Amino acid sequence: MDKREIEELRNKVGCAALLEKDGWKVDVKESTRRAIKYRRESNIVIVIHQGRGWFDPLSPAKGDVFSLAIHLGADGFVEASERVADVVGFVPAAPAWQHPARPKALASIIERWGHRFRPRPGSPAWRYLTGERGLPANIVKQVVTSDLLREGPQGSMWAAHTDSAGALTGWEERGPAWRGFATDGGKELFRFGSEEYERICITEAAIDAMSLAAIELLRPDTLYVSTGGGWSPATDDAIRGLAKCANAWLVAATDNNRQGDIYADRVRAIAANASARYARLRPCAGDWNEDLRA
Repeated sequence: MDKREIEELRNKVGCAALLEKDGWKVDVKESTRRAIKYRRESNIVIVIHQGRGWFDPLSPAKGDVFSLAIHLGADGFVEASERVADVVGFVPAAPAWQHPARPKALASIIERWGHRFRPRPGSPAWRYLTGERGLPANIVKQVVTSDLLREGPQGSMWAAHTDSAGALTGWEERGPAWRGFATDGGKELFRFGSEEYERICITEAAIDAMSLAAIELLRPDTLYVSTGGGWSPATDDAIRGLAKCANAWLVAATDNNRQGDIYADRVRAIAANASARYARLRPCAGDWNEDLRA
């Protein structure tokens, strides 16, 4: 197979088609428009770049459709090419939450955030956070006062991600029937807590960060952060920056599962590299919001 044929195959076959043909299923709850999570038993593959790329969040594995074929068991590039060729013409089912492309360009991150109201007692997002998610009203009020929350569509809430200078980069979207991340936004860190912190508790979702803050009665020495359910290069850089702060103490407060343990190992490595203190804080249930509501 020559270069032209390889490129033609790469353009014809997306990673989603290869996965679905191999029996993998979309995890709708954990997927977004830009990152679709596929599962088979305990294995995970996330498809990105409009189906042209992928990565395994539980290992360093990533690449294009050919490397995915090898990841799925093909013995070398020749067999991988044959597997990809077998899928030409196969159209994977679109996840139920996908909608047609927007007919016009989106406003900027700053503009879209600015057009949304802050949650207030009785508003849909406030009811979702204090009711369904069981967060104390005083915690929600403090996060709102820090300008970190907005009312999202259909009773959802938006939780801001910011960079080290405090500039908005995107937001986590969570609601009764929806979860995702700001379209065209960048995952870095949701940050809530003391400005004079030494202890940094790293969770996987903004609601978990707020839940842990509630459980710990908002410790004055702690910054509660969330990676937004992923581990982007910007997130990694941000945590490394926090680790360099004087007397930094990194606490891996990630979920009580395999993925949480993998993220905790990454936090441990960052702490070791920065000669910072490290601890693993594990919820009794799957995550901190479950512990809060127990």
